[in-house]
Amino acid sequence: MFIAMNRFQVKLGQEEAFETVWKNRDSFLEDVPGFVSFHLLRGSAEEDHTLFATHTLWESRDAFVAWTKSEAFRKAHAGAGNNKPLYAGSPRLELFDTVQSVTAS
Repeated sequence: MFIAMNRFQVKLGQEEAFETVWKNRDSFLEDVPGFVSFHLLRGSAEEDHTLFATHTLWESRDAFVAWTKSEAFRKAHAGAGNNKPLYAGSPRLELFDTVQSVTAS
């Protein structure tokens, strides 16, 4: 498995607007080969922002890379720059290869 995460520092008071953007957008992920799951995570509030992360699970790094080069990716990210006023800084992409997995039996 492969995990792609984006961390967002959302300005205080903009949390609901940020969540609404994500909940109402069409991600086009459901039909992408190798896509497993997506999660929008809300973290702790700091002095000037609330931490959010997107967590996307893929069958492989190759599946994720193929998605980033696809029309589905371009459509999902169209207009993303319009949301910059919600952020306290730039989103941070983090990529992880699975080393160990433990699941419920």
